[in-house]
Amino acid sequence: MDAVKERLADFSLEAHDLYLSQSVAHVDGPPDPLHFYRNWIGPNKPCIIRNAFSHWPALSRWTPAYLREKVGSKVISVAVTPDGYADAVKDDRFVMPEERRMTFSSVLDILEGKVKQHGVFYVQKQCSNLLDELPELTDDVEVHVPWMSTALGKVPDAVNFWLGEADAVTSLHKDHYENIYCVISGQKNFILLPPTDRPFVPYGLYQPAVYRQQDNGDFEVVDQSDSEKVPWIPLDPLNPDLERYPMYGRARPLHCSVKAGEMLYLPSLWFHHVQQTHGCMAVNFWYDMDFDIKYNYFQLLDALSDLTGSP
Repeated sequence: MDAVKERLADFSLEAHDLYLSQSVAHVDGPPDPLHFYRNWIGPNKPCIIRNAFSHWPALSRWTPAYLREKVGSKVISVAVTPDGYADAVKDDRFVMPEERRMTFSSVLDILEGKVKQHGVFYVQKQCSNLLDELPELTDDVEVHVPWMSTALGKVPDAVNFWLGEADAVTSLHKDHYENIYCVISGQKNFILLPPTDRPFVPYGLYQPAVYRQQDNGDFEVVDQSDSEKVPWIPLDPLNPDLERYPMYGRARPLHCSVKAGEMLYLPSLWFHHVQQTHGCMAVNFWYDMDFDIKYNYFQLLDALSDLTGSP
């Protein structure tokens, strides 16, 4: 079994040597669909695309004053946590945020420091919350990325809106989507690991729970005892516990920053951890991945990693 474990590690390192770069490339947009598919989607490699949505009115319109006037009275779903970590492992629980219904103006009041609240607030519901909760803003963006839709031969499954405090963190995870992530204002900071680094990424099964804020402002963790355990990554790439997870020391994470007016192509099955500047706004598009031979290979790699106890 040790020989298999070492071969899995070699497999990952070979991928870095053969086709993965040491940094995330920048390309000019909007790209040609066939060219983009051949150079980025097919090889499953991330890139940052410049000047691909400079025509969106949102880049100039989405000021606090405009948003208050346009959607200030709209009630939206907001994730609230004590420390900014939503959907993350804490004390051997997979803890989800408290989902609170608030007006958009109330969120802006918190972000602008006009109202003091316990906890960290993040508009991050996903599930196409831009289209479902804030359709008034769709005239300022696009409901799909035309060249990406052409490249993939499909439209996105979801279009999501993101807005939050600097302390809001997205824990390390992966998605089954081809992700186009567009930053409208502020900056997003990503830590990325390719699917081939799966042998170095620890997983566990955790009891699901949710945060619930009490009347005194403190948060309690409430177990979801009727729910199945959730597979999740316990490691924090900002401060990895290499004594507990020594194999992660062999991973080669990529770090990149996506600024206002730039979009990140985040390929399917790439592990990612996300931070942001205060008040950062973004829109992302989730295109369902093709469940082809690459997915088949990843499933094999995933199963072997679990079987050998990697990392």
